[in-house]
Amino acid sequence: MIKQLMLGVAAAAVLAACSQERSPEPVDKAQDMAAAPVGQASAATMGANMQSAYIPSAAMGDMYEIQAADIAIDKSQNADVKALAEMIKADHTAASAAMKAMLPQAAPGTVLPTELDQRRKGLIDNLTSASAANFDMAWIDQQIAAHNEALTLHRGFSDQDSPLAAHARSVVPKIEMHLREAERIKAAM
Repeated sequence: MIKQLMLGVAAAAVLAACSQERSPEPVDKAQDMAAAPVGQASAATMGANMQSAYIPSAAMGDMYEIQAADIAIDKSQNADVKALAEMIKADHTAASAAMKAMLPQAAPGTVLPTELDQRRKGLIDNLTSASAANFDMAWIDQQIAAHNEALTLHRGFSDQDSPLAAHARSVVPKIEMHLREAERIKAAM
C-alpha cells in the first residue's frame, strides 16, 4: 500500500513537472520534483518509526547535503547560495560525526551506508549537469525538499525509545534554520 502511494505521488509530480515546466532541463526538474514526495513518504513511514531505517536515512541525508553543498560552493555565482552551502556543509558534517560517535553504544554493529541511494545520486547528477543559468534555482529547490524531508525524519524519530532520539532532537533546529534560509533565498530570486 505504501509503495503504491509513493508511486502514485511520484507519478503525479512527474506529470505536473512535465506539463508546467518548459526549462532547458525539464527531465531533471521532473526527476527532482518526483524525488521530493518519495523522500517525504519514506521519512514519514519507516524512517520515523524504526531505528534500522532512521540511521541509514539520516546518514544518507547528511551525505547528500555535504555533496550538494560542495557542488554549490563550486558552481554557484550567488553569494547567498554559497554562504548557505557553507553552513549546510559544516552543520551536516557535524551532525554526521555526532551520530557516528553515538552508534557504538546506541546501535552496536550498525554499518553506515558509504554511498548515496539511487534517488539521491540522481539529485546530485542533476546538480552536476545543471546549466549556470538554472543551477541556483535547482539547488535551492532541492534544498527545500531535502530539508523538509529531513525535518519529517528527525521530528518523527525524536519521540522514539532510542538513545538516537536525542540526536534527532538536537539536529532539528539547524535543519529548520537551513530551510528558512533556503526559502528566503528562493523568495529573493
